[in-house]
Amino acid sequence: MKTKRFSVEQIVACLKQAELGLPVADLIRQIGISEQTFYRWKKQYAGMESDQVRELKQVVEENARLKKLVAELSLDKAVLQDVLSKKFPRPALMKEVVAYVVTRHGYSQRRACGVVRQHRSTQRLVGRRDPRTAERQRMREIAAARVRYGYRRIHVLLRREGWAVGKNLVYRLYGEEGLTLRRGRPKRRKMALHREARCTPTRAHEAWSLDFVHDQLSDGQKFRALTVIDIYSREALAIEVGRRLRGEDVVAVLNRLVYRHGAPRCLFADNGGEFTGRLVDLWAYHHSVRMDFSRPGKPTDNAYIETFNGTLRDECLNLHWFGSIAEAQRQIEAWRRDYNESRPHSALDHMPPAEYAARAKILLAPMGASKTEN
Repeated sequence: MKTKRFSVEQIVACLKQAELGLPVADLIRQIGISEQTFYRWKKQYAGMESDQVRELKQVVEENARLKKLVAELSLDKAVLQDVLSKKFPRPALMKEVVAYVVTRHGYSQRRACGVVRQHRSTQRLVGRRDPRTAERQRMREIAAARVRYGYRRIHVLLRREGWAVGKNLVYRLYGEEGLTLRRGRPKRRKMALHREARCTPTRAHEAWSLDFVHDQLSDGQKFRALTVIDIYSREALAIEVGRRLRGEDVVAVLNRLVYRHGAPRCLFADNGGEFTGRLVDLWAYHHSVRMDFSRPGKPTDNAYIETFNGTLRDECLNLHWFGSIAEAQRQIEAWRRDYNESRPHSALDHMPPAEYAARAKILLAPMGASKTEN
């Protein structure tokens, strides 16, 4: 049997009849309740007036409204935790967030805009900006071929190809396409005092820097690469690859470079046994070259070659899986030529035109030209 429902006003009216002298037995028989229910009503509502009843009804309704509001706020908080785990600085991205809330959580567009703090006029505004589809496609192609290139180098390559794009536009498209690189090395938070350069070259092939890089083949066999760069022009002079490179190999590479470019005035190197041995020392004495060794534990004394080695590892060694020494030699030599001839360099691309032209002339000069000039 369905239970009867009595409002608060009806309950108070029944209790008033009992107070006026109507027997309780007759009252409960007329309204169809039990004696226990009547005394429960009396305990709860006895002595109340109509105004108090209305106030109690308002309190009950307000409590119900607050409970509903709290439930909605809890749900909105859960939605915010779902969609706003990261900041969305642009309104275009907030449009996608609003659409996600509407489809996933069943919200209306009005409520979804209120939750994520997006203005409804902004949500309904149709964008008229040029999507730059061709530029985006070309940037993706360059990024696929040059995996470790940032937006600055991609901008230089686009300008070389004739695209009329600015650096800020390339930066925006680069970020929207999700091509941003993540640096594996944390930034230094300490202040460092850099030691002044011990030898400042004023022309090409006046100071060279050399070091070793280690890697391994696909079968696990290790090999080494001797890297030599010119400090003034940043040209990669040679990258010699071999299983075991010793002092005599270093001398052979230096002799080959001296034949092409002439002997340098200064040579930067670390304290490895291949550079501090008798063969390299005898070679330096014979060509009147001053050996400038790094201090122990101070790789910044030879910072140029360290930067070049990091670029070599980042853009070549980490991207190729060499099967043999011959394959490693071919791939690394191809990368060295690309590094010298077509790869954008931040330091060169932002220097004055006169100095850029002078250094570009040095880099693009045919082999043996420097030796002839000397």
